[in-house]
Amino acid sequence: MEYTLAIDNAPETIPGGTGILLLHPSTGETDRLDTDFLSTDTDAMLVISTRTTAREVTQKLDYYEVDESKADILDTLSVERGYTRRRSENVRYVSAPDDLSGIVDETESFLHEHDGKLRVSFDSLTELIYYADEEGALAAVEDILELLDEYDAVGMFHLADEVHDEDTVAAFRDLFDGVIELSEDGSIESSFDGE
Repeated sequence: MEYTLAIDNAPETIPGGTGILLLHPSTGETDRLDTDFLSTDTDAMLVISTRTTAREVTQKLDYYEVDESKADILDTLSVERGYTRRRSENVRYVSAPDDLSGIVDETESFLHEHDGKLRVSFDSLTELIYYADEEGALAAVEDILELLDEYDAVGMFHLADEVHDEDTVAAFRDLFDGVIELSEDGSIESSFDGE
């Protein structure tokens, strides 16, 4: 299955199973890129958030006019912070951002429960590393990338590159089929396998 990729200076389409690493400055404006990725050519989407709560993700989707009826949100923060959390039709929860197996399991559940063109956004790996650790985060990302391949889905994973040392960034880069780099000035460069 081919997916349209509506991102400047990136391939027009990517095959199912593709994982994209979005490298960005910590102050970079990634919401527009993220929502463009999610809402183009999509039957269902999962937003995994280790950075904001489901309520904040919903506000972002609403602001960028993403069709929320197609969106599931995996909230990793609310339980740990003690917020009221009622599992709803489109919001899933895990106990904490370092609940790596829970994140992988919920991702698999989403992919299993939906048909058609499926997209996953993971915002952000930087927070995942902070809460868990680099080794655990790498293993969880590998598991999710395998699921994307198995279910012919695509995903974009955020990483604030200047927060991490070069070895960490390189370790994550090596996992992905494509890398999109967002600069401070908003310009975009990308490199994809096979280009």
